[in-house]
Amino acid sequence: MTDEVSIIVTLSLLIWVAPFIAKLIKLPTTPVEIILGSVAGGIGLFGMESNHVFELVAEFGFLYLMFVAGLEVNVKKLLGTDVKLLKTGFAYLGILYALSVLIAYQLGMSLIFMVIFPLISVGLIATLSKEYGKETPWIKFSITVGILGELISIIVLTLASAGIHYGLGLDFFFKISVLAVFIGTMALVYYLLHLLFWWYPEIRSVMMPYFDTKEQDIRLSMATLFIMLAIMLYLGLELAFGAFIAGVFIATFFSHKEDLENKLSSFGFGFLIPIFFIYVGSSLPYGALQKEGLVLFSFIVAGIMIFVRLLASVAFVRLCGFKNAILIAFSHAMPLTLLIAVATLAFHAKSIDEFHYEAFILASILEVIVSMLLIKLLAKEVSLEKYSSGFEPL
Repeated sequence: MTDEVSIIVTLSLLIWVAPFIAKLIKLPTTPVEIILGSVAGGIGLFGMESNHVFELVAEFGFLYLMFVAGLEVNVKKLLGTDVKLLKTGFAYLGILYALSVLIAYQLGMSLIFMVIFPLISVGLIATLSKEYGKETPWIKFSITVGILGELISIIVLTLASAGIHYGLGLDFFFKISVLAVFIGTMALVYYLLHLLFWWYPEIRSVMMPYFDTKEQDIRLSMATLFIMLAIMLYLGLELAFGAFIAGVFIATFFSHKEDLENKLSSFGFGFLIPIFFIYVGSSLPYGALQKEGLVLFSFIVAGIMIFVRLLASVAFVRLCGFKNAILIAFSHAMPLTLLIAVATLAFHAKSIDEFHYEAFILASILEVIVSMLLIKLLAKEVSLEKYSSGFEPL
């Protein structure tokens, strides 16, 4: 009971003071929450090394972060994205994956490194959009291309999860088949709902009224999230994928509720998501930093992940300029949630040892801190005027 009370009080205080500390030291709130979690865990403020309630709420915070990231994706707008941007985005992702595989192979690293190096997550880009504004040009480019990268990363994560758990046998190929069928089913559902709402637009307003006194928009959003998570559990697929798809569904079919995204993200970033970041910080044992070579190895991993994105970002230079291309690279160099997910899967399956697991956790934290600091410095020099490129990113 004492441990549980300690965790509740500590979490409450850290969530409350994090924005004040971030403002004081002029850092974004997210890395501050991670650092506070690490410090609190290191000095024993959480009472126990592991608490199932803390872990459960933190995991839901991660899933809610993926849900909020999905809210940034409107499939209708994505399908209408300019071909030039799509070609540039796929060129960038192609270079990123090629460089990641090549470097990992040349350094004699295992397959798990080839999976981790090119990961992209728009979860933290969502925090950047709150910090710098959704209309900022490089944020628009970053989110649009990041969505493509995250879709690929989540598919890779799902395949890696199946490969780690089942090996390259029949079960693995069965999971691939299940994933393919699920994606195909989602495409069919999108098409059918698109037709339904086109012929009967009043259904949309019934499900989410314009003038809502019973918070039906929140209720439907949460129901969609939990139903999708239940489907993922039943199919044995990655939960993060389901949370992301739920957010995409809400953003695509209920865009008439203009304030819904703000309502959902405000709750997430004000409560659930900070708990996840604090938990991530606390998951790195204090004594781990004293292990020989761990800090150096973490810097190497973080350095490689940032380096390959900087090289791949040359694909954006002609489209949006050098500085904006660099900002996009740094914004994609924070796949914290997916990196931790892959590292956790690999560690539990004994594909990596404790040393590498802790190194990946530290590397994910270092990437966030370094990237956000550099973004903060570089963003001041970048003009916010719109580009006359003839298309409207998400």
